[in-house]
Amino acid sequence: MCGINGLIDKTKISEDKMSSVLNAMNGLIIHRGPDEDGVFAEQNDNCTVGMAMRRLSIIDLSSGKQPIFSDDKQIVIVFNGEIYNYKTIKSRLVSEGVTFHTTSDTEVILKAYEKYGVESFQWLDGMYGFSIYDKKINKLFIARDFFGEKPLYYTQNDNQFLWASELKSIIKTIDYKPNISKKGLNLYFRLTYIPAPYTIYEGIHKLEANHYLEYDLNTFEYNIHKINHEPAPKTADISFEDAKAKTRELVYNSVDSRSVADVGLGTFLSGGVDSSIVSLCLSQATDKRIDTFSIGFKKASYDETDKSRVVAKMLGSNHHEFIIDEDDLKHNIHEILVNFDEPFSDSAALPTHLLSEKTREHVTVALTGDGGDEVFGGYNKYYVGKMNRKYTDIIPKSFHKVILKLSKKILVDKDDKRGKKFQINKLLNAINYDGEFYWDIISLANTRQQLSELIQPDYFESDLFKEYKEVLKNDKIETLTDFRLVDKILSLEGGMLAKVDRTSMLTSLECRAPFLNKDIWEFTNTLPESYLINGWNKKFILKEAFKDKFPEDFLDKSKSGFGSPTGDWLRQSLRSELESYIDTKMLKEQGIFNIEAVSKIVKDHLSSKKDSTFRVWSYYCFQKWYKYNYLNSEV
Repeated sequence: MCGINGLIDKTKISEDKMSSVLNAMNGLIIHRGPDEDGVFAEQNDNCTVGMAMRRLSIIDLSSGKQPIFSDDKQIVIVFNGEIYNYKTIKSRLVSEGVTFHTTSDTEVILKAYEKYGVESFQWLDGMYGFSIYDKKINKLFIARDFFGEKPLYYTQNDNQFLWASELKSIIKTIDYKPNISKKGLNLYFRLTYIPAPYTIYEGIHKLEANHYLEYDLNTFEYNIHKINHEPAPKTADISFEDAKAKTRELVYNSVDSRSVADVGLGTFLSGGVDSSIVSLCLSQATDKRIDTFSIGFKKASYDETDKSRVVAKMLGSNHHEFIIDEDDLKHNIHEILVNFDEPFSDSAALPTHLLSEKTREHVTVALTGDGGDEVFGGYNKYYVGKMNRKYTDIIPKSFHKVILKLSKKILVDKDDKRGKKFQINKLLNAINYDGEFYWDIISLANTRQQLSELIQPDYFESDLFKEYKEVLKNDKIETLTDFRLVDKILSLEGGMLAKVDRTSMLTSLECRAPFLNKDIWEFTNTLPESYLINGWNKKFILKEAFKDKFPEDFLDKSKSGFGSPTGDWLRQSLRSELESYIDTKMLKEQGIFNIEAVSKIVKDHLSSKKDSTFRVWSYYCFQKWYKYNYLNSEV
């Protein structure tokens, strides 16, 4: 696990100057790789090329130093991540006469590319961001993994092409401050995050998951290509019992492949379905007691450690339980939020960071249950998606408007929780008769209508998800398969995985997600939807595949989400800071928001007249980011 940086400079700066720039870029991401660094810089006929990395040593501790070169020194690579099937690929290459000098997965990528070119990228099972400079054809390739577990940003201006694992390395290197992206702004204030290919900055992009960028150093032009061409989901003729057996096999194999490490490894164990199954599989793959880690809360209504204790006792794990107070989550809140480098307002980032920080005191790698909901159909919103179709078939649009007006009077929610009132409000406000329903359901901060009232007309985009609909080749999102595909390219890549990567890597902890396996994903896409959601039973096939390994009904118990009481904090300890963000002078100079509308939302929340936790928290996180990056303030 590492972080990478790179730069192509058309002005042909010296190699010493290039090395100096790359060292500075590396210094900004030392948390991603505190163990060692490496730099490559070379001037050719028309530019200077440089690549660098910071390394967190996980595999091949002694000989995996990067950059790594081909035997003839004509190809060089820097790599961030883990390739879980590298030994299989290596065996194939060795049988074909390829020689290796290290036992690292980085060299396997290099040698596979050297022999088979970009076709070899399809073989990789892992999480990664890497760059390869091939002097023989004078091209650069940068690539990102299937789900987008590892980040990769890039930009091009008149004199430079830059790429990096974190935005800060780019922003601190270019000699200008980019404008705010209108598209990025809208995506953030709808979703609470910004999915690829966009960022908050105009002209700076995220490489999309499962893609590689090919850059020609002769023409200074680039093209982007898909790595794995995913088959359209098609239901297979498979019995439930066979599907259950295959599910079990795929999950066991994935956990086994993701447990390879030359350092200490454990699991995040919340006691929910996904983390419990991952922990079970890991414990059965080794003769040693595994380490499990969970966070508990002093406040009983927030605490769910009883579930994780049941699993830990059953597995006989070396269980580490960290009992905290709600306010402990505010530890390093500024550092955590600004480390995302762009606005990000999933409140689960705070406990994820705290758990990562405490886990890192014991191990270097943690397996997580991330992705289980997207892969196996575990979210409540998937129910809600089905309900919209039934609701709009039965309830006339005119009558729905009446219901909506009544709900605004009756269902006033003053609590900082996603309770029944919140859920019913969310459902009613997201109901859509024109096929836009699911886009509003995943809009955790603002619906389209709410956002149109919040920001100035010059900034607002009405057809925000047009490009994603084109990628999905589906204008109406109505089925469970549709919902899961949307989540894969938006919510998973832009939200969940960004949260886990930034918060864990800030503590130099590597997190691996066994459910994020291309084989598992493609398999579940062939299953009848009833195998994933059966009546009210979510993740049905997964739970059925492992229910005999747990106490009776254990996997059917509900579990709360991993969040923070941000609504209360905004009214209390963060109040003065939040109030400064609705200063009329500041808002006028900023020119982004409708001053009256945003002030009302914030003031109503502060006075407990109306709970708008998620809208106000997203606003707070944006303004904190804006002040730090555009007003040069640490607050």
